[in-house]
Amino acid sequence: MNNKWFLRISLTACCLAFFVIVLGAYVRLSDAGLGCPDWPGCFGQIGAPDEAHEITQAVNLYPHLEVHSGKAWKEMIHRYFASILGFLILIMAFLAWRHRHKPNQQLKMPLFLVLLVIFQGLLGMWTVTQLVRPTIVTLHLLTGLLTLSLLFWVFLKHSQPWSQSEWLKKAQTSNINNFIKPLARFAVFVLAIQIFLGGWTSTNYVALYCPDFPTCQGSWLPETNFKEAFVFFKDPTVNYEGGSLSFEAGVTVHFLHRIGALVTTIVLSLLALLMIFKSNNDLLRKLAALLLYLLTAQVSLGIANVILVLPIPIAVAHNAIAAALLLALLLINYSLISGSAITSPNDTNKVLS
Repeated sequence: MNNKWFLRISLTACCLAFFVIVLGAYVRLSDAGLGCPDWPGCFGQIGAPDEAHEITQAVNLYPHLEVHSGKAWKEMIHRYFASILGFLILIMAFLAWRHRHKPNQQLKMPLFLVLLVIFQGLLGMWTVTQLVRPTIVTLHLLTGLLTLSLLFWVFLKHSQPWSQSEWLKKAQTSNINNFIKPLARFAVFVLAIQIFLGGWTSTNYVALYCPDFPTCQGSWLPETNFKEAFVFFKDPTVNYEGGSLSFEAGVTVHFLHRIGALVTTIVLSLLALLMIFKSNNDLLRKLAALLLYLLTAQVSLGIANVILVLPIPIAVAHNAIAAALLLALLLINYSLISGSAITSPNDTNKVLS
């Protein structure tokens, strides 16, 4: 495959995007989202203020705010890694344009990723300037996951071009695989909705509004307020850190996230079981086993978040496994479409060397 550097950088960018998403979850869950009240600097400085004179300068610039050096560094480190990711995507776009006349070289997707990462940067700025407004923060999360997904897809497509292999011909003539394909696509949609509900739960700080399990507030059908629960256009001058929803609206958001978890578990489990018992392809069976493993881990982490009162390591892991589930579903869809998910380990090592 030509343009080996494009392949290497796309893989690096994909791994970094995953790390940035997990790091962003840690920043949000540790209440450091407003560790720096300005953007792109921090209290008017390049780095987070931690020396005495830097803290004094920050206090003079923002006398109404308390300076937390630890939170400020968490936010700035997240910004540094996000900036590196943006730089890698720019390099990808440059290489794609430079090699645009070569066979199988992708161009449109790398160029789109540049626009997406610019928009992601703007969302990062608005997250701070609009005081962690839930709509902006949730959109920031979803855009980050979209960036990760597209980087992963670019890597898969570049690592092995589409081909009419014997596996693909068999898949195209198999009735069961023709049924699995739309279910796999539907599973991505269901997971995306569930990720949105999880993000909306987190950014509204309502993860503990149902402190019991499996019931919520001691009831299978708690008091709800749908009218307030999903208001996306709110006053941008209000500080939303810590949450602003009423109790009933917060319970509504959390309860819907649990319902979504149940639906997602059913759909993804059905997909995995069909792949295991109805497919005659070893790769699909292995991917199905991976999907079930990740799904079991995710459900367990979600329950643990409630029972253990949202410990940060478990909450961050919950975000990480959600991203891993998304990648697993994309890998399954790629394998169903192209007939092969990735090159063999030997071929991959040869390409990356």
